[in-house]
Amino acid sequence: MIAFLGTGLMGAPMVRRLLAAGHDVTVWNRTAAKAEALAADGAHIAPSPVETVRQAGVVFTMLSDGPAVSNLLFSEGVAEAMATGTILIDCSSIPPETARDHASRLAMRGVMHVDCPVSGGVAGAQAGSLALMAGGEEKVVAQIAPLMGALGRLTHVGPPGAGQVCKLANQQIVAITIGAVAEAMMLVAAGGADRARFRDAIRGGFAESRILELHGSRMIARDFTSGGPSRLQLKDLDTVAKLANAEGLVLPLTDTVRGVFRDFVESGHGDTDHSGLLLHLEALNPKLL
Repeated sequence: MIAFLGTGLMGAPMVRRLLAAGHDVTVWNRTAAKAEALAADGAHIAPSPVETVRQAGVVFTMLSDGPAVSNLLFSEGVAEAMATGTILIDCSSIPPETARDHASRLAMRGVMHVDCPVSGGVAGAQAGSLALMAGGEEKVVAQIAPLMGALGRLTHVGPPGAGQVCKLANQQIVAITIGAVAEAMMLVAAGGADRARFRDAIRGGFAESRILELHGSRMIARDFTSGGPSRLQLKDLDTVAKLANAEGLVLPLTDTVRGVFRDFVESGHGDTDHSGLLLHLEALNPKLL
């Protein structure tokens, strides 16, 4: 049996993919209604996180940040409730050092740990096409590979914490590319060209990317309903900055886009999709509006 803790924007479609693949899944979410919505798809609803994991061989966590995962595991009794030999797959985006700490503490209880953050957004979760970046022991990652096929493409990227490092690097690319596409949209509009036709014109060229495809489309449609909240994008960029400082790295592009996202979030757009960074650039250029 699979336990899944955290059935929000990403967790819910991931659960549906597991159920569609024929797995028996028990779910819990702090906001109960989000878990209860999965009952119609065949999920079992547990009243507490501890009850969710008691009979599980595999436990997924998909939570907002490191403190949320730590609290659930070690303050709310989840780690103690998991049987020896259970595999915890943490799909949350958390600091690498936190993932390594969790792996070490769980190992002392006989629980195997894989940090496996994901990329691909809600659309990727729904389609089962997520990029799954797994850090942990090679034999454990190999053991979960058949299960993870329902969710996307699994790659073992290194020891505990390596999955989180790769997710941070992914978030660097996402944030910088969103900024580049948004600034290009500004330039195109200022120069008198059509934004939608500009996007179509460069598709297939060197500027092609999933960001141009999906987030560029959002910018044109001005649909910034939160698929990837800007506050979480900023959270990941802050973690990138912390790791870069610890390693003595100078990352000027990341530092710049981090500052822009901070301004955007502080202006009241923490829950706006990160493609909404275009709104911030438009506010900086009122003559264009």
